[in-house]
Amino acid sequence: MGIFDWLRSAPECPCSPPAKAWVEEGLSWLCREFPENIFTGKRLILPTGEFFPEPYHGTDEDVEILLRRVCDYMQVDRSRVVLDLMTGGDKTLLVNEEGHYIASVGGTYEDAGDYAAIHLDVSALEDPIQVVGTLAHELAHHRLMGEQRVTGDEFDNELLTDLTTVALGLGLFLASSPRNWRSQYFKWEGTDFNRPEYMSPLMFGYALAHLAWFENESRPRWAKHIPYEARHSLNASLRYLSATGDSSFTLAALRES
Repeated sequence: MGIFDWLRSAPECPCSPPAKAWVEEGLSWLCREFPENIFTGKRLILPTGEFFPEPYHGTDEDVEILLRRVCDYMQVDRSRVVLDLMTGGDKTLLVNEEGHYIASVGGTYEDAGDYAAIHLDVSALEDPIQVVGTLAHELAHHRLMGEQRVTGDEFDNELLTDLTTVALGLGLFLASSPRNWRSQYFKWEGTDFNRPEYMSPLMFGYALAHLAWFENESRPRWAKHIPYEARHSLNASLRYLSATGDSSFTLAALRES
């Protein structure tokens, strides 16, 4: 291969085949469950003053303001959400067999009957991007489990929860949250491909690329708000989709659903 032949090579999807299929099937399902989503006109929420105008200093009051805004963006009644700021306690770091640190839990969700209880680690309040991402993830659990769309026992429970934040407009924040997604691997059923417990940057990039593809944007301005690895996947995915159209999640299929 010549030094510039890579410029003419056929674009490839950055995700593994099972991850690619899962993202497409997941987005199709979510759009049926949530007709108001970013692929049908719901606004993509950005980490800017337009969407979060209040100053943030990591106080309890600041977190409450963020929660109210995230509830509004994800169409959750704030009065039905109980927020518990918990102390993380022992911060002993564990590693898996590959030497990657096992990610600590920044927040947890609990279905408390008529209420959604969100437990947020106070040690993770310094970064508003991470706080919004964690709140969005836990509220996505509520939209899925609390509204009885899933049981929570599914093999892809955390993956689907991540993807729900994408469909409901908060995906940029979760893609930017510093979770160590490499820490826990399983296998996609019937394959030798690794399946992360949470969405990887490659999967976030591929999911978000569908939005740019639907809107005929070759360089979406919002891409600057996600880290390099997810942004690189977004760009590669967009080239792939634009060149091949190879996705079961298409604008035509969305309009027919």
